[in-house]
Amino acid sequence: MPRNLVAQTPTYPWEQLKPIRERAAQHPDGPVDLSIGSPVDPVPDLVQRALAEHADTPGYGTAAGSPALREAIAGWYGRRRGVELDTDAVMPTIGSKEFIAQLALWLGLGPDDVVVQPVVHYPTYAVGADATGARLVSSDDPDEWPAGTRLIWLNSPGNPDGRVNDVQLLRRAVGRARELDAIIVQDECYAELGWEAPWDAHVPCILEDAVTDGDLHNVLSMYSLSKQSNMAGYRTGIVAGDPKLVQSLVNLRKQFGLSLPRPIQAAMTAALDDDEHVQAQKTVYRRRRELLLPAARTWGLQISDSTAGLYLWGTRGEDGWDTMRALAELGVIGGPGHFYGSAGERYVRLALTATDAAIETAAARLSL
Repeated sequence: MPRNLVAQTPTYPWEQLKPIRERAAQHPDGPVDLSIGSPVDPVPDLVQRALAEHADTPGYGTAAGSPALREAIAGWYGRRRGVELDTDAVMPTIGSKEFIAQLALWLGLGPDDVVVQPVVHYPTYAVGADATGARLVSSDDPDEWPAGTRLIWLNSPGNPDGRVNDVQLLRRAVGRARELDAIIVQDECYAELGWEAPWDAHVPCILEDAVTDGDLHNVLSMYSLSKQSNMAGYRTGIVAGDPKLVQSLVNLRKQFGLSLPRPIQAAMTAALDDDEHVQAQKTVYRRRRELLLPAARTWGLQISDSTAGLYLWGTRGEDGWDTMRALAELGVIGGPGHFYGSAGERYVRLALTATDAAIETAAARLSL
């Protein structure tokens, strides 16, 4: 019998923060919300202009993306990720979350199949496994991935922990995926945001020849413009890799009507063709990180990873909800590590995506 997803979908986890938010709101100077990684800075002018210039486009967008957009995606991978791709190996998505949540469904997975996700993980990797009834395994060690694995999710830089998968680990992961005949996808949405050497220069891409030996069969990379270009509201994601698999996904997405509007595709093209605004935004985030990181450590958070990405992932050696309540006493709202798997239950996540003023206020409160 088909699963009734409407009836079985659990309550959205972030609603559990209501009492934390209420307590933080009692601070005399108001709350500072560092719980959600939603951009607050302006959308770049060049993106806004491209959107406006293409507003009068009454036709449907294509699931494959316009030729200009596919060229821009391939060009970006060449410049920024060190990977040369043909345009039939790339496609746009309506943000990254819809692809993550639905891929297991599209692949036709079921109870006899296994989906692998990182030990500390973005919650949406589990959604497709749950919807299909596939068994979910949380493991960072390719040797542990069991027979029956059909889909493997990697995340680098990690959300929430900011960990980076190096080339050696990626080679092991791709090699094990080939042994299992599984599709392996690395979510690389924070790839432009490395902070500490060597990752400030380049975060490895799963599509690099050093990882795949030039064979992209069943290997995919994902990316998003939400953070690098403040385009979360535009819902602009990217999938690239195995050309045969990408084209099969394009065909399926045509059937489901999953195509970006043409003005959004034009805006996305403009963003991908320009690296200057990305570096400017990275400078903004670096400044916020340099304020918040030492303050969080002064307050007592142990932060060992977080070398890339948009979050500080730390622990005080106690249950994460206790840390959340302690932060709320300061009027600071974090993200509970419980949402990111059992390994995160003693952690909290602090986002760098608040305004300069909010980060300065949070840093001052944590430093007292």
